[in-house]
Amino acid sequence: MYYLLQQKFTGSDWHRMSMQKLEACPAAMESLGVPPLKVYNIHLTDRHNRVDQDTAQIKIHVAGSKTGGCLYTSSVRDCNTNSWSLEQAVLNLRGGQTINLLSPPSAVAAPQTQAAGQTRGLETGHWS
Repeated sequence: MYYLLQQKFTGSDWHRMSMQKLEACPAAMESLGVPPLKVYNIHLTDRHNRVDQDTAQIKIHVAGSKTGGCLYTSSVRDCNTNSWSLEQAVLNLRGGQTINLLSPPSAVAAPQTQAAGQTRGLETGHWS
C-alpha cells in the first residue's frame, strides 16, 4: 500500500511540475550539487503534507552531492480545466539558504541574497 501511494504521488501532475521547476533552476541545482539529484519518498505521516481534490501542499526531501533540503510546494487544481498549477515552490537547504523557484535568482551566487530579502510572503514557516 505504501509503495502504491508513493507511486501515485510521484506520478501526479503537482509532483511532476514541482520537480521540473527544481530541475530548471540552475541556482538550486548548483547549491544542491546536482547531478546526481536524489528525491526521497514523501513522508505520508507528516501532518504538513496535505492533498485533496483541489489543493496539494507537499514537502519533498531532496539531496545532491553538496547538501540536501526540502522542497516546499503548493499547487491548486482549476476545476474548469482539471489542470494543476504550481502556486509556490521554495527550496530550503540545510544551511538555511532559501531559493524561491518561481522567481529564481539570476546568478548562482545570488541565493544567499534571496534568503535574506525575498522570502517575505512565502509561507513555509508553519511547515517543519
